[in-house]
Amino acid sequence: MKSFVRQVPDGDNRERSVCGDCGYVAYENPKVVVGSVVVSEGRVLMCRRAIEPRRGFWTLPAGYMELGETLEEGAAREALEEAEADIAIDGILGVFSIARIGQVQVIFLARFGGDGSPVFGPGEESLEVRLFAPEEIPRAEIAFPSVHWALDAWLLSKGSPLGRPACNPPDDVRGVHRMPPEAPAA
Repeated sequence: MKSFVRQVPDGDNRERSVCGDCGYVAYENPKVVVGSVVVSEGRVLMCRRAIEPRRGFWTLPAGYMELGETLEEGAAREALEEAEADIAIDGILGVFSIARIGQVQVIFLARFGGDGSPVFGPGEESLEVRLFAPEEIPRAEIAFPSVHWALDAWLLSKGSPLGRPACNPPDDVRGVHRMPPEAPAA
């Protein structure tokens, strides 16, 4: 069995997991999360989580991107899995970097597909799925900071055409701190 050690590979400047036998470098890269703010008549689709982390809290339909799919396909798949909603993507609403947990989140602005009627229901990962008017959004029960950021970006857009995607709020440091480097193995 191969044994990996933590070291800085030749030509690199970061400590990595390197195979002690063959020198293979096992790069650890951020995971991509895709999701959407699905809007119908000024209301946003939200899902109450049926899984950990943050079971029982509200979120947007979102999750990890799978190999072999585009960002848009991943966001549409997550809406179908979590909210049984067929959606049409309008564009990127925000890109959020959450370095402390190794994630990049790409959140789209979307609407219901087909004839635009809001057809949805709880998927396996959701306890409940609802449309909320802006003043009804259960802000104290939101699962993750990036959900707040995405909802704020949607509210600030006021239905205008999408421009530059929103990014991490400069005054909210929850996503920007780098993860501390692992201590070298003794």
